[in-house]
Amino acid sequence: MNKNFKKLVFSGVQPTGNLHLGNYLGAIKNFVELQKDMDCIYCVVDLHAITVFQDPKDLKNNILETVAGFLACGLDFKKSIIFNQSSVSGHAELAWIFNCVSRVGWMNRMTQFKEKAGLNKENASVGLYVYPNLMAADILLYKATHVPVGDDQKQHLELSRDIAQKFNKDFKSNNFFPIPEPLIQKNFSRVMSLRDGKRKMSKSDESDYSRINLTDSKDDINKKIKKAKTDSLSIPEKIDELKDRPEALNLLNIYSSITNSQLEQTLKNMSGKDFSKFKKNLSEVLIDTICPIGKKINEIRKDKSYLIKIIEEGSNKARDISDRNLTQIKKIVGFI
Repeated sequence: MNKNFKKLVFSGVQPTGNLHLGNYLGAIKNFVELQKDMDCIYCVVDLHAITVFQDPKDLKNNILETVAGFLACGLDFKKSIIFNQSSVSGHAELAWIFNCVSRVGWMNRMTQFKEKAGLNKENASVGLYVYPNLMAADILLYKATHVPVGDDQKQHLELSRDIAQKFNKDFKSNNFFPIPEPLIQKNFSRVMSLRDGKRKMSKSDESDYSRINLTDSKDDINKKIKKAKTDSLSIPEKIDELKDRPEALNLLNIYSSITNSQLEQTLKNMSGKDFSKFKKNLSEVLIDTICPIGKKINEIRKDKSYLIKIIEEGSNKARDISDRNLTQIKKIVGFI
């Protein structure tokens, strides 16, 4: 379906501030691999961030912090386009067009709004309700053909596909937009809280012991893994035996992801071990990977002018593509 389109990857990360292990294993580690073989656009999605109130000073710092994290993890601004979403107005312009293409019924089916708005839906921002249309605009503004997705984002990519198909059909646009395809990360399971294996690792969790931050020291990592919740059983031989052991499964998945191993192989190598011994192995591989990243983040973020320069260069590159595509989109829609 996308054979007439050049392969292009698009993905975005919200500027939540201090990046953690879930951000690294769930997204950024994969971004670094993808840039080796494909053209990639990586965006700090600050427009998405303001669907809930952000302190302006914190938001600015968090944007710079996220870009510093990108670079420290290995993203190359000479290979990939790295920028912040709000610097390219085409995202908001196309999102409005998609607000008029998308259907209310489609928005009502979006489960993440229900999760994020909670019980107080009446007081949630309108932006939070329609932000899946902005996500579609982020992708399709650049005619991206591939999007790295996790389990919690599959529904939004399906919406992007629906919007692209409806736009192409409604405006008889000769398939102007590609139908973006998912890139499912191999050897990866969602990273959960170190304190509760049923909750996603998150910066918003009150306990810092629930997560490994990319700027954590060797001592921090050792302490957090040592205190990470497990159970009294040893490591089993088969995955089925982890069915009702979410915390044990989480630590084994983290080890597998950080060592680029299959969970089956990890169980084969570790079966019969007590978790106290396994935690030492896990701490070692995390320290070897995370501490060098943290050191680079601390070095890079000292030079704000350098970070701003990279963002501006990336924004200019993104704007060139955006302006070209948006001119055609407006013509298709009938704008003068």
